[in-house]
Amino acid sequence: MFFATDLDTVTNGIRLAVAPVFLLTAVAAMIGSVAGRLARIIDRARVLETRIDATPDENPMAAEFAELGYLRMRGRLVNVCIALLTFCGILIGLTIVALFLGETTEIQSFRVATVLFLTGVTCFLLALMCFLAETLIATRVLEFRRASHATKAKQ
Repeated sequence: MFFATDLDTVTNGIRLAVAPVFLLTAVAAMIGSVAGRLARIIDRARVLETRIDATPDENPMAAEFAELGYLRMRGRLVNVCIALLTFCGILIGLTIVALFLGETTEIQSFRVATVLFLTGVTCFLLALMCFLAETLIATRVLEFRRASHATKAKQ
């Protein structure tokens, strides 16, 4: 395997390989955001489970069980989103490696880099779809009627 020794080739390889790093920054930010949502889902589920456990068996809590169902669905969506984002990060990292090696060695890896990059972007888009679905489910559970009744009562 031949590695480039001239500075221009190495510099161009670095420049070419750094462009996908910006997508990695977006992926990292999304993982942080989605992980925060997962933490809130888990905290809310624990509150509901504690409330259900403290209630006598003869007093069914249908609303709490329904909300737990929504939380379970949201948790699954968030987990899929995190998995897609992680896979996207791995693919973008491999893209960077392939681009750099393709530019600085005799390895013809540009087709591989293209497939890796497009697959990574597809994973990112699918993760965004999961995030949107989870957000829509989260807002569907909210009961805005209570807020509108409180506003009318103050007037």
